[in-house]
Amino acid sequence: MNMIKLATSAAVVSLLAACSAEESVTQCTTAASTEWMNEGDFQAGLEQQGYQINEFKVTPGNCYEIYGQSPAGDKVEIYFNPVDGSIVKQEME
Repeated sequence: MNMIKLATSAAVVSLLAACSAEESVTQCTTAASTEWMNEGDFQAGLEQQGYQINEFKVTPGNCYEIYGQSPAGDKVEIYFNPVDGSIVKQEME
């Protein structure tokens, strides 16, 4: 009888742990913010490339994230590494 209770308890704990797992965060850099490109300059560079930025923000994973349109006119959400400007993650519609 104790083995059944133990097995049931273990199953419940496993299930609760799986349910409470946080959603993954896109991590772009662990570098100090003093090493990051200037936000205004970075945005201006994207606009010069033809991007239209509707929203710009710094994410919990230390990314520069934009919502807007690509130079081709596609709706985009892009995560950039703020140290070197590389694209870490991109979604297009």
